[in-house]
Amino acid sequence: MSTTVIGKSGTWRNWAGNVTARPVREVTPATVEELAAAVRRASEDDLRVKAVGTGHSFTAVAATDGVLIRPQLLTGIRNIDRDAMTVTVGAGTPLKRLNVALAREGLSLTNMGDIMEQTVSGATSTGTHGTGRESASIAAQIKGLELVTADGSILTCSATENADVFAAARVGIGALGIVTAITFAVEPIFLLTAREEPMPFEKVLAEFDELHAENEHFEFYWFPHTGNTNTKRNNRSAGPEKPVPQLNSWFEDEFLSNGVFQVANLVGQAVPATIPTIAQISSRALSARSYTDVPYKVFTSPRRVRFVEMEYAVPREALVDTLRELKAMVDRSNLRVSFPVEVRTAPADDITLSTASGRDSAYIAVHMFRGTPYQAYFTAAERIFTAHEGRPHWGKVHTRDTDYFAKVYPRFGEFTALRDRLDPERRFQNDYLRRVLGA
Repeated sequence: MSTTVIGKSGTWRNWAGNVTARPVREVTPATVEELAAAVRRASEDDLRVKAVGTGHSFTAVAATDGVLIRPQLLTGIRNIDRDAMTVTVGAGTPLKRLNVALAREGLSLTNMGDIMEQTVSGATSTGTHGTGRESASIAAQIKGLELVTADGSILTCSATENADVFAAARVGIGALGIVTAITFAVEPIFLLTAREEPMPFEKVLAEFDELHAENEHFEFYWFPHTGNTNTKRNNRSAGPEKPVPQLNSWFEDEFLSNGVFQVANLVGQAVPATIPTIAQISSRALSARSYTDVPYKVFTSPRRVRFVEMEYAVPREALVDTLRELKAMVDRSNLRVSFPVEVRTAPADDITLSTASGRDSAYIAVHMFRGTPYQAYFTAAERIFTAHEGRPHWGKVHTRDTDYFAKVYPRFGEFTALRDRLDPERRFQNDYLRRVLGA
């Protein structure tokens, strides 16, 4: 995956190509002090400021018509504390580089999402997560943060220092300041055994509570227009290491999951009537397999087929009903959906605007191939998700506003009050934040 680019016209585009912006200027600071100076200068020029990572959000959370800050020089490991088992990294570090660097040190994050193209600050600020019975989002693994606030000062926060800022800024959606460094909890590297196998949709739903309880990490993909799913269970293993053989890995992860999938989506886009047949074939293409490897090689997978995505977190106990309603809606509609629906879970956490804040959650993600009209499908899905008090992922397509968030987040007012204190002049404001947090 390439990162976002600013074209010759000065236009910035996100990864999916559905968001564009035209900043007045771009700054790539080499130090935190340079970044702070850029914020102060923007203030003097009365310009808004946003930092942008790899543009992996499908919302305009990072778009700005003011100063665009690129943190790509604020990267790499700053410090490893083996007594506290923490690692401090620059905010612009891509997750894939962090994972490899940690592995070299014999360390690993406890849990991670399935894509590792994002920067650490972009991923955590929007609430990126994997799936886990006990282990939560990437943001929930943060032990400390450094951020530049609207007046250009550098603030450090943790559970014991500026604790109110720490409670909110781990998932700060760019509203409280620009994150410059993150301290993560880490642990000695371990092995995971992945077991992937097809399973009928109704069987997964009937046994969901057991599958969730019996596995450290359980997720599944349902293929619309079919009664089929592909399930994945990841559990810690004593070894030995048994990675996917290289040829199999290329065939299943590159050829089938990316190459053939891309072609299938192009065919489906050109002739939507073929999609249900393609879905039947796709849902049976990947065979059952099991392998054992280091965490980042099990949790993450390459995603080269570009798409647009909506994802909602619903209370975990509402998952089965929500999915049944989603399937019934697709079955009775004229929609043609070529991308599988991804289902994951997370335990409750204590982060103010985390999608799992204060409640055990299940995530349902719907996708559409890039360039295909997605509004009808996403609108119908969103109606179902919001009926269950779903909370949308901050970096994925949704239409919710301040009034809705005030209802589904008990601590919403706590976040907006903190924002009033840290950014009274709305230096970090943009159209997206105006919609979700209010002016």
